Amino acid sequence: MMEVVVAGMLAGYGIAVPVGPVATYLVGLSARSSARVGAFAALGIASADGIYALIAAIAGAALAPVLVPIVMPLRWISMLVLVALALTGAITAVRRYRARRLGGVTREAPLRARTAYFGMLGMTLLSPMTVIYFAALVLGSTGTGSAPLFVVAAFLASSSWQLLLAGGGVLLGRVLTGHVGGLVTALASSVLIVVLAVRLVA
Repeated sequence: MMEVVVAGMLAGYGIAVPVGPVATYLVGLSARSSARVGAFAALGIASADGIYALIAAIAGAALAPVLVPIVMPLRWISMLVLVALALTGAITAVRRYRARRLGGVTREAPLRARTAYFGMLGMTLLSPMTVIYFAALVLGSTGTGSAPLFVVAAFLASSSWQLLLAGGGVLLGRVLTGHVGGLVTALASSVLIVVLAVRLVA
């Protein structure tokens, strides 16, 4: 039982720790919003990891060969979605900066925690490498009885890391509260997301 838990935690950290475009977007989102929104967004990513862990635990290593033909289309879809999000974030940041500079009062509708959760869940589910990663880890050694432990351990490990990233984003947002600082961090985040997204298909 302990071996399955450890394997699940290692699997969760293994897929969560490498910083990619989704993690970059999470940090930027947390910096622009609140701790609550950031936490829900982090749990959305972790939920996707948990779903993929469940699929991998049930399907086992037989899942990876089936996914090979659709990996590249999924990568392109993921890239397009991430680039669109990056451009939207950059445009919003520039408009906010100009509005504040002109002295206008702009009040954006705060992002709802539920929207952040499902948005990050959907974004993470677009990543085909997560499925293949978990399918490669599950070699049939975790039977039906131990699969739930593996999934829960992977979810908790991913959750702890994503919440850490969200917390770092919130702290970053509190430090860079000025108009210029907010603009610079938003644009830098958008550029980094585009670069990482393009690398998915490079």
